[in-house]
Amino acid sequence: MAGPIEQFEIKPIFTLFEFAGQEIAFTNSAAYMVGVAVFGGLFLLLSTSARALVPTRLQSITELIYEFVSKTLRENAGEGGMKFFPLVFSLFVFILIANLAGMFPYAFTVTSHIIVTFSFAMIVFGTVTLYGIWKNGLGFFKLFLPSGVPLALAPIIVPIEIVSYISRPISHSVRLFAVMLAGHITLKVFAGFVVSLSGMGTLGIFVAVLPLIMTVALTGLELLMAVIQAYIFTMLTCMYLNDALHPGH
Repeated sequence: MAGPIEQFEIKPIFTLFEFAGQEIAFTNSAAYMVGVAVFGGLFLLLSTSARALVPTRLQSITELIYEFVSKTLRENAGEGGMKFFPLVFSLFVFILIANLAGMFPYAFTVTSHIIVTFSFAMIVFGTVTLYGIWKNGLGFFKLFLPSGVPLALAPIIVPIEIVSYISRPISHSVRLFAVMLAGHITLKVFAGFVVSLSGMGTLGIFVAVLPLIMTVALTGLELLMAVIQAYIFTMLTCMYLNDALHPGH
């Protein structure tokens, strides 16, 4: 039986070209990301094509996701944050579908790779930084000295706030990556126990009931975490966007 780490291995499907002696290949990770993007786009198009007054089930799902993301964005970034709705909505839908797709047997979970989640986090970080400076000018740097803090504490507070700001992409990406990675490894380990014990005869099958129960429970927990982690990533994105819109608060 394959080890618990093998499910995260990136494998080339075909070579695109070679550059400086390095092979540039289309991998299973890239294939799943393209599949997630295509599936998400088609689902949204098909579910909203009719625009029925009495929504179908698929249209209801899309409307619920739309309302959920817009409410989260308004609550954390204000009405002005709605200009970033396409970005936030796209991130939420992509991460949610990618997380759920990884729950299928033998599927590849792209959000269990730090390079993927870090890329998303850097998109958010770059958007917040560039828009914050463009909109507020030097006023954006008020973010590093919160209002109400005495100037005497600035030499202490400002470096702490700068380090905290720079480390945002790391904390933003590691949270999603670590949860998905650890969850899938744990699930694979308990599933491996079931297979191994089942091959040890009648007694092994009887004992395998316990890890089987744990596998079922962990599967339910992983499904829950797939949704929660997509929400957490989105909520943090909205909070960071609020800093670009209102850096002095």
